[in-house]
Amino acid sequence: MPQIIIQYTANLDRETDMNALCSALAETMCEVHDDAGVPVFPVGGIRVMAYPAPYFAVADNKGDYAFVYLNLRVGKGRSDATLKRAGDALLMRAKAHFQPIFMQRHIGLTLQIDEGREAFDAKHSNLHPMFQKN
Repeated sequence: MPQIIIQYTANLDRETDMNALCSALAETMCEVHDDAGVPVFPVGGIRVMAYPAPYFAVADNKGDYAFVYLNLRVGKGRSDATLKRAGDALLMRAKAHFQPIFMQRHIGLTLQIDEGREAFDAKHSNLHPMFQKN
């Protein structure tokens, strides 16, 4: 289930490649390991999707401001330290992606990690077996 949903102001589409950000964040998720060196996120479950908001108001709405909200949703079972490690790595990757824009304009960037018990969780996938080691 580890998935990142990105919501962002559509005015960023002319300034950055959101598909490149999605790829970079997925790569970062693959690289995060816990204290024992075990990958934190199963590769077959990683999802990163971005959705532009065509209608928005940011701050006082008096400038051409931009905003990016990244929400990582994970199931329970990871330590606080592991989630912090993942959050720090993802935020660093996102900040690096948007650094050229931060130099040119005002932009807000938020990363939130939500962990929870699902009331219902059903899956059907043939992706996981591709990444499992024999």
